[in-house]
Amino acid sequence: MMKIEEITITELQHAMQNREITSKELVLYYLSRIALIDKCEGGLNSVLELNPDVLFIADSLDAMRVNGTILGPLHGIPVMLKDNISTHDKMHTSAGSLALQNNYALYDAHIVKLLREAGAVILGKTNMIEFANYMTDNMPCGYSSRGGQTLNSYDKTADPSGSSTGSAVAVSANLCSVAVGTETCGSIISPSQANGIIGIKPTLGLLSRHGIIPISFTLDTPGPMARTVTDAAILLEVMAGKDENDIATFNAKKINYMQHLDKNGLNGARIGIHRMFTENSGKEYLDLMEKIIQIMKEHGAECVEIPVHELKSGDKFGVIMNNEFKFGINYYLSSFGHSNAPKNLQEIILFNQNYAKEALKYGQSTLINCQNNMSGNLTEPDYINALIDREKIMQGFDSLFTENNVDVIFCLAGTGLPAFTGFPCMTMPVGMGNDNLPMGMFWTARRFHESSLIRITYALEQILNARQIPFS
Repeated sequence: MMKIEEITITELQHAMQNREITSKELVLYYLSRIALIDKCEGGLNSVLELNPDVLFIADSLDAMRVNGTILGPLHGIPVMLKDNISTHDKMHTSAGSLALQNNYALYDAHIVKLLREAGAVILGKTNMIEFANYMTDNMPCGYSSRGGQTLNSYDKTADPSGSSTGSAVAVSANLCSVAVGTETCGSIISPSQANGIIGIKPTLGLLSRHGIIPISFTLDTPGPMARTVTDAAILLEVMAGKDENDIATFNAKKINYMQHLDKNGLNGARIGIHRMFTENSGKEYLDLMEKIIQIMKEHGAECVEIPVHELKSGDKFGVIMNNEFKFGINYYLSSFGHSNAPKNLQEIILFNQNYAKEALKYGQSTLINCQNNMSGNLTEPDYINALIDREKIMQGFDSLFTENNVDVIFCLAGTGLPAFTGFPCMTMPVGMGNDNLPMGMFWTARRFHESSLIRITYALEQILNARQIPFS
């Protein structure tokens, strides 16, 4: 069999078209790696559940290809999904919670529908911080009561980050071609950085959230996780678009992101340099940041220093999430329709209390706080004021791009502003640290300007070639 480790979607499509490999053979390869390095004793533990029909799905897609039918750019490509993304099949959707371990969604999330229409093979579900890190204050990254602890793909003792931990680790360790994560506040960007892969947190409203177990409908979004910018762009393009079940997507448009994969994409670009948090960073990171800035300049980019600004979300993140979680989780659970499934947040809390030994290793303080102290009606004045303040911060953030006339903003560390304002953000590996862990940095663009992120990071990716395969 051909060498599959690190293979890209484009290479796979070419190989399948030339009958060098089949989708079924590809699935079997990933299954063997999952058994070997993920689900073995001491393994990475990123995969929570496998699709029992996956080999039959791959077989059917292979047969379609032989007959000349190609559904789309992901035809025959195995994709992993974070466990808070609903699938109308034989897999569960539980957000890593024992309370939801027996729940089957009655419909596909909108992005899953689009993935299937594009020919994707839904390989399985990945582990995550339980309820996307909205269960308790001290839960470790990558832990869930249903799935246990996911480990960093480079160093099992290192922080794997989260909450889309399993999706990041599965991609990094070559257990699938690409994966889908979700983000409310850093949950795609952070584990992607920690595990040496590409992560895109899209503009809020570019991808539908329908069918995803929520924290906040003001802040949540799914997004692609991949080993290359090209693969991330393909996955983003497939999942983007309007959905009548998610009004936030009213302005979403289908864009050909592939046309922005330009190896000369740095030439003529104006890049804002954001130095927030550099005072707390070590010399290794600071030196690498300066090296990247110099590389971008050498390849035709104009780098513009962005002045320090006062745009901060403060406690508004927490206010919005606390109020919207109770409302959102109760609404989502009402769609399950199973007699034995928790119907609301209170029933989840009671289940956890009844099975405390298994379900409450780290407690459920956040769940209890939301249940007892939030109305669930979104009428609290501090919540309403937080939404108003968010609009002001969005305008201020947008003005940074206008006033400095920049395409993207480059920064050493995530500032939280893209997540809070709904602006797109992207991370990519830019080197390896002395601790043998990947080093990643961040790029942000204006809303619905993912093409700018893709153009600039693709060009830099070709120059740096920084990703290193983890030793598993």
